Amino acid sequence: MKRIFLLLLVASQTVFASAQDSRTPYLTKALSSSIRNVFVKTSGGSISVSGESGQTPRLEVYIVGNNNQNLSKEEISKRLNEDYTLDIDVHDNELHITAKNKQNMFNWRKSLSIGFKIYVSRQTASNLNTSGGSIHIDNVTGEQNFSTSGGSLHVDNVTGVIRGFTSGGSIQVSNAKQDIQLTTSGGSINASNCEGNIKLSTSGGSLNLNNLSGTIRASTSGGSVHGNRITGELITGTSGGSVNLSAISGSVDASTSAGSMHVQMLSVSKYVKIDASSGHVDLQLPSNKGLDLDLRGNRVSFNSTAFTGRKEKDRVDGKVNGGGTPVEVAGNGSVNVTFN
Repeated sequence: MKRIFLLLLVASQTVFASAQDSRTPYLTKALSSSIRNVFVKTSGGSISVSGESGQTPRLEVYIVGNNNQNLSKEEISKRLNEDYTLDIDVHDNELHITAKNKQNMFNWRKSLSIGFKIYVSRQTASNLNTSGGSIHIDNVTGEQNFSTSGGSLHVDNVTGVIRGFTSGGSIQVSNAKQDIQLTTSGGSINASNCEGNIKLSTSGGSLNLNNLSGTIRASTSGGSVHGNRITGELITGTSGGSVNLSAISGSVDASTSAGSMHVQMLSVSKYVKIDASSGHVDLQLPSNKGLDLDLRGNRVSFNSTAFTGRKEKDRVDGKVNGGGTPVEVAGNGSVNVTFN
């Protein structure tokens, strides 16, 4: 019995050594540097588009079996011919790639995950769709449209119109600018070093915002909000967590239905609006700015020598430094306002 087990082990090692794995391209194809648009649609794999300088323009195709099973090239070729259509076409400075099942009903145990890594010039737009993998885009300029039903989104150093959606994964966006709109139904969002018109939305995760500038709209239905070093206009809210914002310069409209709020304003411009349905509010404001205050809560803690107006236990209504930017705070818990 021991000898039989040893023979099986040696045989299995030989099979895996010759098998196709997720790190080795099944196919590599040289591309022209004149490609300006990339269109990809695949039913089961991840997609990556990179415009980093110094790379040779090319397409790499990665294919593994169901549940990331390593297969020989011969077995992959057999399954491709029997059950799949893989089309790669280049024309009019466009790359078109389609990988799909030949029929709706087939043996899922013999299914393949077909993914792509595409290396192009920086001036490249894309339209990407996969039903079962992640999408990664970096170092490109142009309009990017991409979606996945089962993976995460990664965007880095991208300029242009950016539209991304995932129904089952997290989102990571960094060093991007211009017009950004990213949505997930099931994961967290991390955004850093971005600028422009930014819209981020998740139904099931937290928001982590760091070093953003412009007009930022970020919302979650099921997690907390953390923001640091944000300049411009920030509109954010959560239905299921706390809100913590620090080093904010500009205008803020922040709300939560189920947690506390901590907001630090380094400077204010058009308005500050804070709404906490449950939990307490800590708000820090610049001391040298003219403000119109409307503060409401179970207990309002407030102290300023430059204040004129009405001050009660649960309400403060008046002006600081002669008035100016409206500041509205509404909470069902305690409200604590300090000045820096």
